[in-house]
Amino acid sequence: MQNQKLFFRNKVRMYFACARNTPNAKVQKNFHICKRKTKNLSKKCVLIWNCGNFFVSLQSKSSKRTTMTLTELHILNFKNIAEASLTFADKLNCFVGLNGQGKTNLLDAIYYLSFTKSAFNAIDSQNIRHDAEFAMIQGLYSNQQSAVSDQPDEPVQVTCAIRRGQKKQFRCGKKDYQRMLDHIGRIPLVMVSPEDNQLIAEGSDERRRFLDIIIGQTDRAYLEHLSLYNALVKQRNALLKQFGEQPTVSSQPSAVSDELFEVIEMQMVPHAEYIFGRRKRFVEAFVPIFADLYKTIAEVEEQPQLTYRSQLFDRELSEALRRTRQRDLILGWTSQGIHKDELEMQLGDYPLRRVGSQGQQKTYLIAMKLAQALYFSAISNQQSVVSKPILLLDDIFDKLDATRVARIIDMLRGEQFGQIFLTDTDRQHLTDIVKPLGSSKVFNVSSGDFRAG
Repeated sequence: MQNQKLFFRNKVRMYFACARNTPNAKVQKNFHICKRKTKNLSKKCVLIWNCGNFFVSLQSKSSKRTTMTLTELHILNFKNIAEASLTFADKLNCFVGLNGQGKTNLLDAIYYLSFTKSAFNAIDSQNIRHDAEFAMIQGLYSNQQSAVSDQPDEPVQVTCAIRRGQKKQFRCGKKDYQRMLDHIGRIPLVMVSPEDNQLIAEGSDERRRFLDIIIGQTDRAYLEHLSLYNALVKQRNALLKQFGEQPTVSSQPSAVSDELFEVIEMQMVPHAEYIFGRRKRFVEAFVPIFADLYKTIAEVEEQPQLTYRSQLFDRELSEALRRTRQRDLILGWTSQGIHKDELEMQLGDYPLRRVGSQGQQKTYLIAMKLAQALYFSAISNQQSVVSKPILLLDDIFDKLDATRVARIIDMLRGEQFGQIFLTDTDRQHLTDIVKPLGSSKVFNVSSGDFRAG
């Protein structure tokens, strides 16, 4: 804790020094307000200076973790679901039906209530039913210790309303969010779906997103740093394009342009350092959990590996940005920073993308996602508060042999996993899977209609 206080005190001094040297009345005023707010560093202090303004975020040391169980879900005009009202079992809820009937859409509605957006379509209006003007998702959660109330077992209602041409509305309990970012982590959730193959097939931005989703649900300050870092990279890229288009780009940059770049780059460094440190610590803690899960499911001697690569392992970002500024002017984008980080996925010493069969790749991805749930539990145990994320499993048994399916089901029976939502196309297959898991509910799905039975 003492090292943490010292870290933030040093950052405060750096930003204060910057403010003192800024001939701007608004910045000077914010500096004095900020100085008063940061005298007491007994709480975690995140001080951010962006676009000439100071922002102070204070987080209590006794931040509560909570186990949330979705008891009721009400949906109106979401994708192909015209209307649905469902009640769920505490442990396992299964949805069976043909492809394209709405099973995945229901899981996406649950995902929406945790992340304030769809897992598959970032444009909110495109998630509204075609012939409707608005959509609504409402979930009622029971909890052992609430993130919004000190009373145990008090239900928490989360509501999302989407209307075409208007800003999305999101509410948790009695609180309307001004920033969707403030909701992330209140209802921990892990989703496993066929779309996870993008982690293997697509570029490094998908794998960074994997890191951000996990870390962001356990560290609110991480999301703040990430949001502001990305905004600063966008600003720097805009400056690079602006000055790069000028005919003097090949000559030495002017003092004015140097100062503009230095102001942005100075702000990028503390955010990048925080993000880098959290990603590094996360991967170190996560890899052993993931490797054990993979070996349990596969029962082979394959050695799965996840390796975090970052430019910040071997260079100071401020110096790297200054040194590559001329090249970046030609490229038109920022080539140095944590937005270039990579998470390498390998089997043995070879890239998973090249050597992994479909079954091996699916096993690898399922192990990664189930390891998220165990990681959340491990973090919560360290804080002496139980927390098990909701688990969404969409068509996860496709391309897996019966033996691996049996091992996964055996793991899901464990106390380390909380409430589970599972989809499949084969009723008999699903019945065989459900039997060992005890208490459960099964829903038949057809054209957006859900019937228990």
